[in-house]
Amino acid sequence: MGWEIDPILVTLVLVNLLLLGGSRLVTCIRLVAVQGVLLGILALLVQVGWSPTRAVLLAGGSVLLKGVVFPRLLSRALRGAEIRREMEPYVGYTPSVLLGLAMLALTVWVSSRLTLPLPAASHLLVPVALFTTLTGLFLIVARRKAITQVLGYLVLENGIVTFGIALSHEAPLSVELGVLLDVFVAILVMGIIVHNIREDFDHIDTDRLASLKD
Repeated sequence: MGWEIDPILVTLVLVNLLLLGGSRLVTCIRLVAVQGVLLGILALLVQVGWSPTRAVLLAGGSVLLKGVVFPRLLSRALRGAEIRREMEPYVGYTPSVLLGLAMLALTVWVSSRLTLPLPAASHLLVPVALFTTLTGLFLIVARRKAITQVLGYLVLENGIVTFGIALSHEAPLSVELGVLLDVFVAILVMGIIVHNIREDFDHIDTDRLASLKD
């Protein structure tokens, strides 16, 4: 099965690197949407021990929410904020990509030393899951715009889902669908917060919010 899912996993890695090196927020939203679609396809391919109903529900939920609904909510928030690019991030884009390559090497090394309770469908599945999780964390702490940090949260959750696809063959479907619902609520709330920040302060730079006084 590895030959079927390896191209998807390699594409996820490339998407992560593009996110680390991208400044255009519209492009970043589209890349996160691509991640959601790829995770849906991955859920259909990696269904060892799963019922067809479970695989279809998870794949459909991922494609619908992460590939369509979330990007539309974030695009709407972006239009309301009237911004186009992530300017002056805490960590520049070239260093971000270089750090991303270092994180990728680290995750490959760490995953090679992990003892898994169940065999993964591909030897790339665990390192890609870890790399996606670290990419999300990096975007949250290394970018200034609130909407980019929301994207980082989504990427982080995508990494966790990828890891779950690799290992949690016996997890109840209700738990996994509950995670999707939690993420939906979180993205909805974050979109409202981004809009309100823009309305009140004329910007969505989170570092400038730290200077506010009571």
